[in-house]
Amino acid sequence: ASLRHLRMAPRKVRLVVDLVRGLPVAEALQRLTFLQKDASLPVRKLIESAIANAEHNFKLDKSTLVVKAIAADGGATLKRWRPRAHGRAAPIRKRTTHITLILAPASEIVPSKRAVKKAAATKKKAVAPSKATSKPRAPKKAATPNTTA
Repeated sequence: ASLRHLRMAPRKVRLVVDLVRGLPVAEALQRLTFLQKDASLPVRKLIESAIANAEHNFKLDKSTLVVKAIAADGGATLKRWRPRAHGRAAPIRKRTTHITLILAPASEIVPSKRAVKKAAATKKKAVAPSKATSKPRAPKKAATPNTTA
């Protein structure tokens, strides 16, 4: 599903979009419901629309769906002018956003290489040898008093 020409800056919408990427749709909707950002409402409505599309068009079960990919890209920019002192004018850029959303059943989601590497690294840390087997340190030298007077 996609939402085009949303009258919000892409930078602000990305803050919301990044929170729901990779989540099951039920959890994503729950987070967006209580998130106090203006962009959370259109993103939530887009996810609800994508769920309806998946159920109606592809006969998928809502409980298995996961947010596979979601992106907030820049759309057209409306350019306006603000009058300033001494006859000057400053530009105003009213930015728009295009949001693209892809849902997929949880069974189709393959963990990324980064996630697999991270899981393997945490297993290695648990098996790593303790410091007791490392080489002992040399004893510290005693401090000699300074005898210059």
